Amino acid sequence: MTPSPLARRGAPTIRQVAAAAGVSRATASRVINGGNLVSPQARAAVERAIAELAFVPNPVARNLATRRTGSVALVVPEPNNRLLTDPFFGGIVNGLSLALDDSDLQMVLVIARRGASTERASRYLTQGHVDGAVVASHHRDDALNRELVDSGLPCVFLGRPLDVRHPYYVDVDHTAGARMATEHLIASGRTRIATIAGPPDMTAGVDRLAGWREAMRTAGQADDAVEFGDFTARGGAAAMARLLEAHPDLDAVFVANDLMASAALTHLAQRGRRVPEEIAVFGFDDIGVAETTDPPLSTVAQPLDQMVARAAVMLLALLAGEEVPPQPILYEARLSLRESA
Repeated sequence: MTPSPLARRGAPTIRQVAAAAGVSRATASRVINGGNLVSPQARAAVERAIAELAFVPNPVARNLATRRTGSVALVVPEPNNRLLTDPFFGGIVNGLSLALDDSDLQMVLVIARRGASTERASRYLTQGHVDGAVVASHHRDDALNRELVDSGLPCVFLGRPLDVRHPYYVDVDHTAGARMATEHLIASGRTRIATIAGPPDMTAGVDRLAGWREAMRTAGQADDAVEFGDFTARGGAAAMARLLEAHPDLDAVFVANDLMASAALTHLAQRGRRVPEEIAVFGFDDIGVAETTDPPLSTVAQPLDQMVARAAVMLLALLAGEEVPPQPILYEARLSLRESA
């Protein structure tokens, strides 16, 4: 195709491409850079404008101008053993990797343990090594969260951060899910229901404990049988042992995640307590562990795949300069009933 007179006046710009196509500069940029989230009509219009103007993108100039690295970080502020043993994090890694398949971005995993590791992660993330970040797992005193938000790095949180106000996060309604699980236990005739709560410095720990308390108080049942775990199997087993020691009359337990619940089931079996005949057990997550326990675990299901995909969509839109509504996305929880309760 012969270049138009407009193209021969000089090297066309992305702004001229956008104007010729009748789209925003951000949309033209997405098409030129091979991104997704562009309608077929807009993509076709941009491609026609590119051909008409004989536009040729200059990757080196583009990177220098935008300081783009072509990578985004998945930030996990947890020790290595949690990342490697908790299927929740495996689901996030797999989900984000799949969500970025159609983009031109490479996912970089950043493990930010407390101490010097957090400082290194902060420097790496805020000094131009990545274009944006998805941050999973949050503790109340995570200085990294505030540093990322204050730096202006485009980021989306998986889960509501506790100590920093940020409009872009994706979460599940933990409180409602825990309340529904506890209400199920109450409706089944259980009268002494304990809980193994998550860490009190994490959103999931705080909100799931609140949901359990709401259901217990509404039913007029005592809410004193509480032990805290750390979302690990070891923590769940230790908390179950403490509950049995302090409350030998309990007949049900709501556990704040499936990994702790699976360990609680093992400990109950070792103590000769039958599930669900003597003690019903209910977990939270439903991301694989629940189907393999003995007996299979009733649990609160959260749509982790959808949540991670939505976080990726939000981050890609932020990186493209598109308008993203400054509000969180909250998914509903649902009960997945099996033999343990």
